[in-house]
Amino acid sequence: MASKLEILEGLVKPVAEGLGLEFWGVEYVSQGRHTLLRVYIDSPEGVTLDHCEAVSRQVSAVLDVEDPIAGEYTLEVSSPGMDRPLFTIAQFEVYSGHAVSLRLRVPFDGRRKYKGVIKAVEGDEVVLQVEDHEYLFPIDSIEKANIVPRF
Repeated sequence: MASKLEILEGLVKPVAEGLGLEFWGVEYVSQGRHTLLRVYIDSPEGVTLDHCEAVSRQVSAVLDVEDPIAGEYTLEVSSPGMDRPLFTIAQFEVYSGHAVSLRLRVPFDGRRKYKGVIKAVEGDEVVLQVEDHEYLFPIDSIEKANIVPRF
């Protein structure tokens, strides 16, 4: 059975791609009566406000018909930005060599938060260099990961 996140991705991805944009990922946060659906889109030319509005309109229409979210929710459409979140193993591969901040679903070595450099991707695992230690994290164990911007 598909998770809520997989269902939402399945509904949103074709909308973004149908508008000629790259579907980057989805965040779904439900806290009591407050539900947030954040859709990330990208484009080689950059993401404009018009892109966000077009995706928002079409995603809203699809969600109204499919009704995958019970009750009220807030829909946000955004570019991934400089601190772009990483959702897939392919995205971790593209950003190999970049600094990343990540949070695990369950603690490993007594902690959930790690900050280091993506050294490599091996199968469905991310190799993270944290100071003088290398950690191997399965993609499914990573709750949230963001690129640390370089200035």
